[in-house]
Amino acid sequence: MPTGWIIFIIVTVILIGALIGLTIAGKKLQKKQEESETTMRQGAQIMSIFVIDKSRKKLIESGLPQIVIDQTPKYLRRSRVPLVRAKVGPKVMMLMCDEKAFSLIPEKKEVKVLMNGIYIVEAKSARGGLEAPPVKKNLRQKLQEKYQSLRNKEKEEEGKTSKKSKKKSEK
Repeated sequence: MPTGWIIFIIVTVILIGALIGLTIAGKKLQKKQEESETTMRQGAQIMSIFVIDKSRKKLIESGLPQIVIDQTPKYLRRSRVPLVRAKVGPKVMMLMCDEKAFSLIPEKKEVKVLMNGIYIVEAKSARGGLEAPPVKKNLRQKLQEKYQSLRNKEKEEEGKTSKKSKKKSEK
């Protein structure tokens, strides 16, 4: 057997082994995430808060208590996290937020949220309703819409010219 085929077989076996290893590790991480999410929801309470503003900041610059910053892994301290500054009762607090809830929470409104400590798990309702932000379209969707609009214009123009030619032929 030529050496090229031997190298190809070895590389293929290594790639298959890596794929299987990543699949197993992914399933373990998914289970761990689901368990932590259920634990988070078990201790959560529904609270009414007034949202002052919301932003994404680095954890170090967030203004959260030092205990929270110390408990996070060092590699996550520089990552940007969704934060909500809200009035909870008489206190103004900085709260961390789930990504899904962050997009739903409106600014300058009173919102009922599911909270666990300083973490907003879910946005329940708001005065005036919760509105999902518009879904951003990717490049392919934008091009398809543009193509469809041009096709529709083209068909309309063909319909107008065919009507004119029919009228001329009838005369």
